[in-house]
Amino acid sequence: MAIWIGLGLMALAFWGGLLWRLAPPRMLDDAAFAAAYATPLPPPEGGIRVYHLGHSLVGRDMPAMLAAAGGHGWNSQLGWGASLKSHLDGTVPGFAEENATPAFRPADEAAASADYPVFVLTEMVELKDAIRYHDSAAALAEWARRIRAANPGARIYLYETWHRTDDPAGWLERIDGDLALLWEGRLLRPAMAAPGVGTIHVIPGGQVMAAVMREAEAGRIPGVNGREDLLSDEIHFSDLGAWVMAMTHFAVIHGRSPLGLPHVLPKADGTPGGAPSEPAARAIQEVVWRVVTSYAATGVARRDGLPPVMQDG
Repeated sequence: MAIWIGLGLMALAFWGGLLWRLAPPRMLDDAAFAAAYATPLPPPEGGIRVYHLGHSLVGRDMPAMLAAAGGHGWNSQLGWGASLKSHLDGTVPGFAEENATPAFRPADEAAASADYPVFVLTEMVELKDAIRYHDSAAALAEWARRIRAANPGARIYLYETWHRTDDPAGWLERIDGDLALLWEGRLLRPAMAAPGVGTIHVIPGGQVMAAVMREAEAGRIPGVNGREDLLSDEIHFSDLGAWVMAMTHFAVIHGRSPLGLPHVLPKADGTPGGAPSEPAARAIQEVVWRVVTSYAATGVARRDGLPPVMQDG
């Protein structure tokens, strides 16, 4: 009898665990998700420090450019195509190579330190694979819980990125569709429904990159023609692309327009990054501000009445 009872309990545990894995995750509904972003964040006061957790679409140079533009300190932990889960588990590919830099600080130590009013988290791409194989929403929620346990007032951002330009579904089409379907629907909504997570705001890197691409390809950014100027290969940004992402991070984190920021900013090694001309820089900064102030999840209040950048290509 005891054997049968034991087998029954084992079967119950097995099927219960299976049902838990197959059950759809709890997530914020439309009303709750909108409510989380109903009140814009006030611009931060005084000096801040920013922590970046991610991979090569963060890189070393973009945070350095951002810090120079914003006048703040920063640290990071990077990897090769690293997922949020791999950063949790300590299984980050390319950990030694990517973190051989003075800016490195272990992510678990940084999260527990309360030293960073701003924490920027980045998920790996292909995002579909991250969601399917790396339990993205749970990993995002766990990082947010750790950060808030040490610093309840920390501002936590998810940096929305992009995938390869040779994606069969179309590069711009994926960026347009993935924001609501994957970044919001499969990461943010389930993560923010978990206890202790709170609101996670968004740095819309993919949306800005697509908008700048469209403007450039339409001939509206002097001297910038399109993807070949912003990307160095099928996915990684060039110096100009890094500058565009630094402008995007600045606009979201500081809550103000990047118009007038320098069009030449230093890279991590102190050398000047490849830069747009001043007219191109202004055109790009206007695009950045339009995108950032058109998307409530950034937490940035709309101030200038500019219309959203149109998706015309």
